[in-house]
Amino acid sequence: MEIKRLIVGELGTNCYLLISENELGIIDPGGEADKILKEIEKAKVKPKYIINTHCHPDHILANEKIKKATGAKILIHEAEKDFINFEADGFLEDGDEIKIGDSVLKVLHTPGHTKGSICLLGKNFVFTGDTLFKDGCGRTDLPGSSQKDMEESLEKLSKLLKPGTTVYPGHGEIFKI
Repeated sequence: MEIKRLIVGELGTNCYLLISENELGIIDPGGEADKILKEIEKAKVKPKYIINTHCHPDHILANEKIKKATGAKILIHEAEKDFINFEADGFLEDGDEIKIGDSVLKVLHTPGHTKGSICLLGKNFVFTGDTLFKDGCGRTDLPGSSQKDMEESLEKLSKLLKPGTTVYPGHGEIFKI
């Protein structure tokens, strides 16, 4: 398994390519679709899913162009259904598992930044979107966000993430717990 980070868009969003066996998952393609597609082409593996950790434009902007070019299915949490302007191929719920090659990502519903924010827990790593950063958490002063929900989500993560877990946030540096 390999995880490649691409920094895309005006807000410097971390887009990740998870490559496992002959499949690829694209997490948060927030812009610069051509840049992402070039990296997908270099990887020489079939894109299976485009997974959005939440519905903000800086995490979804390249969804449709990448889907059109690759045929990958778009997945997002069901609580984001009313806030998206694209057609999702599947809606996620807490506890769902997404298989990419021999890797499994467990969906953790972590509302706070948005109602449908999710983290994706793998073996010794987690993609946290805008829920958890190295120096804090995502904003809770936006429409649909909640400080109370964020605090509960961070508490949930603190119980699940073991020391040594690598955190791949939606913005900023990759770090370890």
